[in-house]
Amino acid sequence: MAGNNTQTFTDTSFDKEVLNADVPVLVDFWAEWCGPCRMMGPTVDQVATDYAGRVKVGKLDVDSNPQTAARYGIRGIPTLLLFKNGKVVDQKVGAIGKPEFQKMLDAHVQIPAAKAS
Repeated sequence: MAGNNTQTFTDTSFDKEVLNADVPVLVDFWAEWCGPCRMMGPTVDQVATDYAGRVKVGKLDVDSNPQTAARYGIRGIPTLLLFKNGKVVDQKVGAIGKPEFQKMLDAHVQIPAAKAS
């Protein structure tokens, strides 16, 4: 259920792929049975494409990876956590639209010189 630029994170890969990443990482905590999560999927994939090279975007299935979900106190899904330098710098709970994704990311990501007009 992930696009070309959307990664899949697991309990096993989380520390390496998210906490030790050299770019900000947006993690979508979701589950297959969650309607709002599935509804948000195409937007997550679009954001991953739009921010490719500047932000790593991935999904973590809370049913298959309960350790990481518990570690970050995920109680409701979808939940989005934005990590920078291994720390949570922003979070959103519930389904959001693309403008909210952009606002969340733009506060923590460098805008390429070509688009910074």
